[in-house]
Amino acid sequence: KEWLSKGHGEYREIPSERDFFQEVKESKNVVCHFYRDTTFRCQIMDKHLTVLAKKHVETKFLKLNAEKSPFLCERLRIKVIPTLALVKDGKTQDYIVGFTDLGNTDDFTTETLEWRLGCADIINYR
Repeated sequence: KEWLSKGHGEYREIPSERDFFQEVKESKNVVCHFYRDTTFRCQIMDKHLTVLAKKHVETKFLKLNAEKSPFLCERLRIKVIPTLALVKDGKTQDYIVGFTDLGNTDDFTTETLEWRLGCADIINYR
């Protein structure tokens, strides 16, 4: 219940960089998708993250428009879109950059992404 009250269990967009800091402070595990509207692969990532957010309520799943967050992109050194920033206890621990870690293909499975997030210990994965 506490997780759900903090926005876990759904994949949602946050409006600004300022919101990012508030969101990561509230939750132990956060996956943040830095995306661009015009990038087709971001839509593929969205599809998988929507599924995983419902399945893994222990982790907060967010998305942030990279074009509206230049400060954060520079600070986190985000150059490739899509990039997932994996944040644990308020610190960025790991990144999933593009689809390289996911088999380098557009039709990777949700399970592949789930496994990769599990390797980073950002979700409870068995």
